Amino acid sequence: MKICVIGANGKAGTLIVREAVERGHIVTAVIRGENRTNAQQVIQKDLFQLTSSDLREFDVVIDAFGTWAEETLPLHSTSLKHLCDLLSGTDTRLLVVGGAGSLYVDSEHTSQVKDEKDFPKAFLPLAQAMGKALDELRLRKDVRWTYLSPAADFQADRKRTGKYLLGGEELTLNCKGESAISYADYAIAMVDEAEKGNHIRQRISVVQA
Repeated sequence: MKICVIGANGKAGTLIVREAVERGHIVTAVIRGENRTNAQQVIQKDLFQLTSSDLREFDVVIDAFGTWAEETLPLHSTSLKHLCDLLSGTDTRLLVVGGAGSLYVDSEHTSQVKDEKDFPKAFLPLAQAMGKALDELRLRKDVRWTYLSPAADFQADRKRTGKYLLGGEELTLNCKGESAISYADYAIAMVDEAEKGNHIRQRISVVQA
C-alpha cells in the first residue's frame, strides 16, 4: 500500500510512519524541513503548497498536522479543507489524527469532553478549533475520510502495549476506568485503519486496552 503522512516529523506522525514502514508499506513523508522519519520517500513542501498531483498516487493520506498557538488554531480547519479539496472525488482515503475534546460523554450526544467542568482551560481553544474542523469534515460527502480521536489522555511517552480498544463517537474507558493511550498504540490503530478501511466518513476513537 502507498501511504502519505503529512506532518510526518511530528511526534504522532513519526510513529505512524515507523509503524507503516515496519509493516511493509511504501511511505512518503510530507515535511517542510529535514526528514527525521524512516519513510522511503519524501515530499518537501508546506501542506498548503500540496497539489492534487502530489497526492494522486497514494492509497491513503494520513493527516498528522497539528498546531497549538492560539493565532494558528484556525489552520486546523483551513488545512483540512485544503486536503479535502485536493482529494475530492478520488478513491484516496483521508485519515485524520483528531482530538478527544469533541468525543461525547453521554448517549444522547449533547455533551462533549471539552464541556466538562474539569476540562483544562488551557486546552479549550485547541479542542474547540479541532471540533470545528471535525464538524466541517462531516459535511464532505465527496471525500473518503476517517477521523480517529485518541483517548482523553494522549501520552507521547506512555509505553507501547500493542493493544487498544476501538470506540466510536463516545468517550471509551478501558477495564481500569481510564481513558488513555500512548502515541505508539495510537499509531498501531491508525495503520490498522489504513489497511482495513472499515470506517469511511466516520469518526472513531481508541483507548489503550
